[in-house]
Amino acid sequence: MKALLGIPSLFYKLYVGVVFVATLIVLYPFFLIILSRKSWRKYSFPLNVFWSYLVRILMLVHVRKLACPKKIPDGPYLIIANHASYFDIFLMYSLLPHHRFLFLGKSEILSYPLVKTYFKRLNIPVHRSDRRKAAQSFMQARQAIQEGWSLVVFPEGGIPDEDTPSMIPFKEGAFKLAKGAGIPIIPITFIDNYHLFSDPGNILGPAHPGISRVIIHPIIDAEEVKHLSEAELLEKTYHIIAAPLIERGLMCKK
Repeated sequence: MKALLGIPSLFYKLYVGVVFVATLIVLYPFFLIILSRKSWRKYSFPLNVFWSYLVRILMLVHVRKLACPKKIPDGPYLIIANHASYFDIFLMYSLLPHHRFLFLGKSEILSYPLVKTYFKRLNIPVHRSDRRKAAQSFMQARQAIQEGWSLVVFPEGGIPDEDTPSMIPFKEGAFKLAKGAGIPIIPITFIDNYHLFSDPGNILGPAHPGISRVIIHPIIDAEEVKHLSEAELLEKTYHIIAAPLIERGLMCKK
């Protein structure tokens, strides 16, 4: 029975894969031109926003913001979110379309041919197994902040291997960065993405069109970031993001 129920999910995952590759191939020449010069990099953001909206439409996914600050100030700031699905990445651009940002992401993504050039030239890969390269990534992030870019970090370090959407402990690097740069933090909770598009490795896992509910929490301002320790900042952000999942019975309180 489980296999039968998983067949529609499998077809949807295949469809999503086709949409992702097809749209990336179509837009790839434009990305290559824009990213050929560092000074043009800022023009890539509207293109990413367009790509995000296009993907949402083709995947039949509607985003519903359950809460959002009335006004999000100009960046730069650190955007911190839970990570339970690849949809988290696709949707982020159209979730905050007026605030340009880069992703800090694990370097493993560079193993994908089409994505490699795009990601390396625009975003910041983090080589966690190489301390020297990890330090270089940190310096790149600081430079991006100085240039006015906000940064998106999934501090769980990847999609948890099991029990999604339950969150695993955050890694501290993002909070060192926030304190070092003295920038505010925007916590975000993705509620539904774990079942809208589960890990592709789980072939018959849930995947379907639908509504992605998102909460953009009140901003942790720069003054509070300054006065809290890294550990306090990590704990506060974790509990803010986890609270809606706990309230809905999607994860246990820890």
